[in-house]
Amino acid sequence: MKVALVHDHLNQFGGAERVLLNMQAIWPQSPVYTLVYDKDKLGQWFGQSNIKESFIARLPGGRSHFKWYLPLMPAAFESFNLDNYDVVVSSVSGLAKGVIVSPHALHICYCHTPTRYLWSDTHSYTEEISQPKIIKKMLPLFLSNLRVWDFYSAQRVDKIIANSHFVARRIKKYYRRDAEVIYPPVDTKDLSIATDKIGDYFLIVSRLRPYKRVDLAIKAFNTLGLKLKIIGTGEEESRLRAMAKDNIEFLGSLSDKQRNYYYAHAQALIYPQEEDFGITAVESMASGRPVIAYKSGGAVESVIDGVTGVFFEEQTWECLADAVARFRSSDFDPVSIREQALKFDTEVFRQKLKELVEREWQKFKQYNN
Repeated sequence: MKVALVHDHLNQFGGAERVLLNMQAIWPQSPVYTLVYDKDKLGQWFGQSNIKESFIARLPGGRSHFKWYLPLMPAAFESFNLDNYDVVVSSVSGLAKGVIVSPHALHICYCHTPTRYLWSDTHSYTEEISQPKIIKKMLPLFLSNLRVWDFYSAQRVDKIIANSHFVARRIKKYYRRDAEVIYPPVDTKDLSIATDKIGDYFLIVSRLRPYKRVDLAIKAFNTLGLKLKIIGTGEEESRLRAMAKDNIEFLGSLSDKQRNYYYAHAQALIYPQEEDFGITAVESMASGRPVIAYKSGGAVESVIDGVTGVFFEEQTWECLADAVARFRSSDFDPVSIREQALKFDTEVFRQKLKELVEREWQKFKQYNN
């Protein structure tokens, strides 16, 4: 079984790229086909990989400003020649599922989410994009055409995997496809329960972007006066710093070792956003620390209310503040919390994905014989 991997683009490291790394661990000889690859940013993870870029990487500014070439992206993915592979496994939150495979090949798509700027977030994307007015006026027409291509490209996929039931429902709504769920991998081996006394602070680990809703936590902790430490950077940092009182500390980007220390010694992780899955919530639990989460999205599938954390019902700072005020860390058992997190470990992901691909390949061969 000769396998090729496909990924949207390799220009930043996040949850989708962790999934790709684990796919490479399952099929280490497989090449990775992707829109563009920034070796300076991602070479430490993918420097030994066989990366095959699209023609967009050779265009002016293609690697650094590949979003300029959005109209060419469908053609870029369709231009990859995958005829020599038995199985193509794509890791997708954008357009990479649009690759064309041989009639004798199986295409399995691991879908992190249906393309956000075409479906769930299309109106906010159009309003917030920094482009001249004439382009912003023309953009809805272009996105409408691209949306049709995206829908039909999803129909060409033989099997879709969702990273949560939350995403599976979205796939059903927008692509009219059923999806099997395999939760994304969380590396728990370097996360552990603290052997000494935990701290007196609460924690956020997040990119500082609008949808992460860190602003809710800042407003809540400004009112409560409790200590909050924030790990992460992003375009919202200046605005959030200006909002925060002295009880809130911004730690910026930290090494994994430093971040893991803060995970293990926090009262709880504050999780005010809606995520497709939410790896940081599981990382906190792998450290034996509970999560105070907005009751929506993937957190509902990983956090057990009253056992590994608590939920707040409304995405407002007042509702979050009430949950924090009622929270008592002594109500939670670190060992039980960590046991829940281990269900999402990398080895679990690799085993389930490998078994699914091999099962689907056998079914595909039998059907096509």
